Amino acid sequence: MERVGEIGLRRALGASRRQVAGQFLAESTTIGLLGGIVGAALGVLVVVSVAGVKQWTPVLDFRLALGAPVAGVLVGFLAGLYPSLRAARMEPADALRSPS
Repeated sequence: MERVGEIGLRRALGASRRQVAGQFLAESTTIGLLGGIVGAALGVLVVVSVAGVKQWTPVLDFRLALGAPVAGVLVGFLAGLYPSLRAARMEPADALRSPS
C-alpha cells in the first residue's frame, strides 16, 4: 500500500494488470532469493569459524546450503502473491487519487 501512487502511474501509462503483478512477484521473489543466499553463506561461515576456533572438523551438508536459496524463493513468492494480486486489481484513477 506504500506504493499506491507508483502502481496508479504505471497503470495509467499502460501497464497491464499482469505486468504490475509480475513486477511485485519478481521483487518479492528476488528479495527471498537474496535472503536465502546471504543466510546460507552466513550459516556456512559461522559453522566453519566456530569449528576453526574450537579446532573441530566442520561438518556441513551442502544440500541444505544449496536449498536455502530455493526456500527463500518459495517464501518470497508466497509472501508476495497476495500483495501483487491486490496491486494488480487497483484501478489507475483510484490509485492516483489516494493520498500517499
